[in-house]
Amino acid sequence: MKKIQKSDSLQIYILLALAGGGMDAYSYLCREKVFANAQTGNMLLFGVNLAEGDIIKALRYFIPVFAFAAGIFLSDNIRKRITGKRFHWRQFSLIVEMTILAVVAFVPGSASILANTLTSLACGMQVESFRTVRGNAIATTMCIGNLRSGTYNFDKYVETGDKEFARKSFLYFGIIAAFVIGAVLESVVIKYFGLRSILFSVFLLFTSCLLMIDN
Repeated sequence: MKKIQKSDSLQIYILLALAGGGMDAYSYLCREKVFANAQTGNMLLFGVNLAEGDIIKALRYFIPVFAFAAGIFLSDNIRKRITGKRFHWRQFSLIVEMTILAVVAFVPGSASILANTLTSLACGMQVESFRTVRGNAIATTMCIGNLRSGTYNFDKYVETGDKEFARKSFLYFGIIAAFVIGAVLESVVIKYFGLRSILFSVFLLFTSCLLMIDN
């Protein structure tokens, strides 16, 4: 029987979704209403501000999109270069992500464009590093794909009565719920810790990294 990689476990993905929701709430509430994960929203706002002739504001939304793509590229290169058996490449990716977000916590409010760039870079790494739970495509930094898959599987369950579709639907909606809960918790933490509150997501990622240790 094939051993299941710990980085594919549901508990890891729940923690990552909590962190993903937290990162988006942080960048929006603390860093000039820019999304760390929702790059569709950033692209939209880039286009709107470009049409209005506000180039500087447009760049505020475009640069995180570029950084997100760079994070995907970085994560894929980590995957190709880290081949250890005890230390999984996803753990190394998480360590890099945590380091980036820890730096963000100390970026002043006057340099939010830098903070958003770094946060989106970290989010790009996460979305590329963690893509499936036991064969099911899952996103921990956004919800639209999970919403589509969850709704589709629920519809198939209603149609066929197959409990496997119900299980998959529950999986997708559960990850969405974790993302929302992460945003809620981050919003509360922000009230007390302000710009440092991104460390809440760092803590969740650190916990995920520990759970991935293969004894």
